[in-house]
Amino acid sequence: MKPHTVLFCALLPLGLGACATATAPGAVSAPVPAQWSAPLPPQAGHAANAGLPEKPHQGKLTDLTQWWQQQGDPLLVELIAAAQAVSPTVATARSRIEQSRATQVAAGAALGPSLDASASVNRGRSLQSGGGSDLAPIVTTTQGGLQASWEIDVFGGNRASRNAADERLAGAEAQWHDARVSVAAEVANQYYSLRSCDQLAQITRTDATSRQETARLSSLSTRAGFTAPATDALARASAAEASGRATQQSAQCELDLKALVALSGLPEPDLKQKVAMAHYPRPQAAIFSIANVPADALAQRPDVFSAARDVAAASADVGSADAQRYPRLSLGGSIGASNFRSGGLSASLTTWSIGPLALSVPLFDGGRRAADVQAAQARYDEAAALYRAKVRQAVREVEEALVSLQSTAAREGDAQTAVAGYRAAFTGTEARYQSGLASLVELEDARRSQLAAQTTQVSLQRERLSAWVALYRAMGGGWTRALPETGHQGKANAATEATAAVATFVPPAASSQAPAAAPVRR
Repeated sequence: MKPHTVLFCALLPLGLGACATATAPGAVSAPVPAQWSAPLPPQAGHAANAGLPEKPHQGKLTDLTQWWQQQGDPLLVELIAAAQAVSPTVATARSRIEQSRATQVAAGAALGPSLDASASVNRGRSLQSGGGSDLAPIVTTTQGGLQASWEIDVFGGNRASRNAADERLAGAEAQWHDARVSVAAEVANQYYSLRSCDQLAQITRTDATSRQETARLSSLSTRAGFTAPATDALARASAAEASGRATQQSAQCELDLKALVALSGLPEPDLKQKVAMAHYPRPQAAIFSIANVPADALAQRPDVFSAARDVAAASADVGSADAQRYPRLSLGGSIGASNFRSGGLSASLTTWSIGPLALSVPLFDGGRRAADVQAAQARYDEAAALYRAKVRQAVREVEEALVSLQSTAAREGDAQTAVAGYRAAFTGTEARYQSGLASLVELEDARRSQLAAQTTQVSLQRERLSAWVALYRAMGGGWTRALPETGHQGKANAATEATAAVATFVPPAASSQAPAAAPVRR
């Protein structure tokens, strides 16, 4: 048989296999509504807000990254920075970036040849046979060489593995941003909880002081015979209840402070002093604005971006597993040099070789390779389902935050009216009580109503701030698709290409570049 005929027969399985290589589905879609279903807050609208104050963030999603600085509260910024520095969640995400980067390097190295060097020195003597008394001379052998090997990636299995590693690295970098956003939101919520607790503590202390004064006057009136003992007992009970409520509220503030200590890692005495000296700015009516199209918001979600990268990586894994079912072609080579020295004589030998050019054709493996492809396909389907679920969850979180904002905004005016009305009613009832025209029961009812209205107002402010934090978190914290270029510090992409196509993702089949874009159709 002629040499070229042999080569043709050897390469025939490669050509046949190339026609049968399987690929993952071409696209994963996650439909989203054209606009938000929940009502937008008044400050997030457009034409209807012509007479409102200028928005702090000019309606730009990327300005979310400056949200904390624009709150006018330096302590909040300091706490977030400290918490992100000591957060185990951020540290874990940073570690995963390093692991993914190492995996990427290893996967890329598989595409090129490998080169190993070896060296050895051997010294020995052999006894002569035949019963002679003379010993053989000492022989010193020195050897050195280079061995090269290269698996030719005929079916793209190694390229697919490298692409999967690129996608997972991009996803890990996005998860690091997501971890920082989560920590910032958690710290902000805890900080706002402490602020609300301090306000409630002041209200309960004022209420307790007022009730104690009423109890003191009632006691004097009882001893003078002007007030019944039962009324005095009611006043003392009311004062004791208010004192207990104030003590409980103070303890809750201590718990909130300790939670901030755990989150930020700051010493408790220092943090307590900072909190005591902090000036709480008046909450802004408009913290930031959002667009009407959900796709614009989803582009700001690092977790959605990471989920899309997982889909791309799973798609590449399918190709890599499928490539293992087909023949493999490898090429080797070596260069070596040897030196032999014995009894003052020496000899050198240099060798080189190219080959073998080896072809390995899988014939029977009990279905293992086919099962690997099925498992990779199942993981792809799982990643696709998780991506769709992540998109739906992102829409849900934004919708829920918008509902909460609309609800708190609608109730704010009623709460202010209730506080003003119950305060005026209590003031009038207290004046009537001191003049003997109202009973203590009426006074306590008015006081209780005033306290409830004040508590509701503070809780409403806290709920509104929590809704803004939830919306900040749902929008991805202002993260953009420009990933960190060096180390762990990234630069924001000035132009965010956020369109409705963000919910349709096509996994790249053989891309050689690390992704730096949101999940858009390619």
